[in-house]
Amino acid sequence: MRSIILSLLLMLGLAAPLRADQDAQAVIKAQIEAFLAQDVTRAYSYASPFIQQKFGTPEQFGAMVRDGYPMVWRPSDVTFLEMRDIAGRLWQGVRVMDAAGAGWIVDYEMIETPEGWRINGVTVRPAPDASV
Repeated sequence: MRSIILSLLLMLGLAAPLRADQDAQAVIKAQIEAFLAQDVTRAYSYASPFIQQKFGTPEQFGAMVRDGYPMVWRPSDVTFLEMRDIAGRLWQGVRVMDAAGAGWIVDYEMIETPEGWRINGVTVRPAPDASV
């Protein structure tokens, strides 16, 4: 009986990180789909309260992404990489291809809010095999 309880607790403990990965990926995917549909209000809803406060309106947020992160605004391909914990912060890696076919690694900082996972910022770098 003790080993069954221990096994269940271990399985639950291992399932939590997997669930975080899936939930975070769903939020990122939904935001990218919103950008592709030019629905900046919906895309803005996936941003953290900090990001929403920083940009103030969905239109200002959308303009920042369109002008500063075209590979996120209009990706031609999206592949999820691993989620990493770096200094207590969760970062979901995503490989995207931009409209010109260049590869990028976009790391999304994810935070959990009462409303669920939200995007708290991104860093972008050329993919290792990209010639940008």
